[in-house]
Amino acid sequence: MSLQGRTLFVTGGSRGIGLAIAKRCAADGANVVIAAKTAEPHPKLPGTIYTAAEEIEAAGGKALPLVVDVRDDASVEAAMAQAVATFGGIDLLLNNASAINLSPTSKIDMKRFDLMHQVNARATFLVSKLAIPHLAKSANPHILTLSPPLDMKEKWFAPHLAYSMAKFGMSLVVLGLAGELRGQGIAVNALWPRTTIDTSAVRNLLGGEALARASRTPQILADAAYHIFTKPSTTFTGNFIIDDTFLAAEGTTDFDQYRVDPTQPLQVDFFVPDSIPAPASLAPIR
Repeated sequence: MSLQGRTLFVTGGSRGIGLAIAKRCAADGANVVIAAKTAEPHPKLPGTIYTAAEEIEAAGGKALPLVVDVRDDASVEAAMAQAVATFGGIDLLLNNASAINLSPTSKIDMKRFDLMHQVNARATFLVSKLAIPHLAKSANPHILTLSPPLDMKEKWFAPHLAYSMAKFGMSLVVLGLAGELRGQGIAVNALWPRTTIDTSAVRNLLGGEALARASRTPQILADAAYHIFTKPSTTFTGNFIIDDTFLAAEGTTDFDQYRVDPTQPLQVDFFVPDSIPAPASLAPIR
């Protein structure tokens, strides 16, 4: 199944994982709506919605860059309307926008707490809710959210409770909507990386260059998302997917292609359940 002519609505797609997935879909000839806040260059972050649009069109798709605040209901609703007016509908939704702060409960201020819940759980709910009427008209509609499996272990919550609550909130939206929309044939799935991914968040907030070198590239999530979007929406829904496990089942055997630095051991990401073993070694390649 090709994504030629289908329309993907991406939140936070001006860089990183969202842009990588958008470009992978664009290679099929998909239309991509980039709904993000970055209209002007940032001193520490690469790319804007306009540079992302250029990359998407260079990859073979059509792009519609829109300045959108996913915390604002009217902003999201207007973007959906413009997407439909431009491309005739919405077939695929990628809930990619996310905010992170790993402070413990005693250290985090409530402004940061509220921001994470607004951008993560609330925005995933809002954008999905507003997309449903448009997705219902698609021949093979998918909602894909970048959030972890619902592995309710203390170790995932104790170090950074506020962030974990906000991130697992996105997964609760996936769980509920999968059941709610199954009868309409709208697929709802979650995708999460086994290892850290080389993004601006990793380089600027979490571990800098050292952690980036111990990471995989966003392309692994782009390839996984593409395979998800091309599956039948009536049967492939309600899944909490770890990228490499899923790709291995789809026939991928070379996972070393995704390493940033093959000489470094890969760093496992937050929230990866112990019950889902890696299909390939995470050790360094000598």
